[in-house]
Amino acid sequence: MISYEPLWATMKEHGISKYQLIYHWGISSNTLRRIGHHMPISTNTLNELCMILNCRVEDILKFVATEEEINTINQRKEEISNFRRKRQKK
Repeated sequence: MISYEPLWATMKEHGISKYQLIYHWGISSNTLRRIGHHMPISTNTLNELCMILNCRVEDILKFVATEEEINTINQRKEEISNFRRKRQKK
């Protein structure tokens, strides 16, 4: 899961509020809602936030795998492995 937790600390560090992002920088309130709910945002938006905050992407988001994501990936890896074994037997 992508977590935008670092964004809030970066905003605080730079003295930028949600209000300023919306009314001074043109970031939509819907985008901030999406960020607040750990939903996807565009790379254009990430670029804009990095420019506004003069920071790196790592200062805005981080990846934290959930148990469900880990299980799904492990299941897929097992399916791929089984598929390859079947092909090798032929």
